[in-house]
Amino acid sequence: MDAYINPFTADYVVTNGAPVRAPMAGLANAVYLRLMTPLGSYWADPTLGSRLHELTREKDLARIAVLTKQYAETALTPLIVDGRATRILVSVERYKDASSAGRQQLSIEVDAASGERQTFHFPIKVI
Repeated sequence: MDAYINPFTADYVVTNGAPVRAPMAGLANAVYLRLMTPLGSYWADPTLGSRLHELTREKDLARIAVLTKQYAETALTPLIVDGRATRILVSVERYKDASSAGRQQLSIEVDAASGERQTFHFPIKVI
């Protein structure tokens, strides 16, 4: 059983002292790890990860939202290649209000090979 990693807290989700099972047989964690691991930093698989960490010092501009989407799509493509997912749709929302300035939200809709569909949301911090 894969314990579910909450993308907002980066910690395991626990209910009544027991870990919550990851949605879609661990595909949720695979999406999270591929997005949040810096590309090339995992010793066992240098292709695992994304370039999203490079955007933390970028300004909140429209072109950065385009880069966010491209980096996420590139990082998640191996999930389709290895047959765990059949379709991955990535969209980026830039927050407009002053209280959330410097934040983007990735929305990722994943169709698993089992036919199950799930949407994940990941916060991305920019300046």
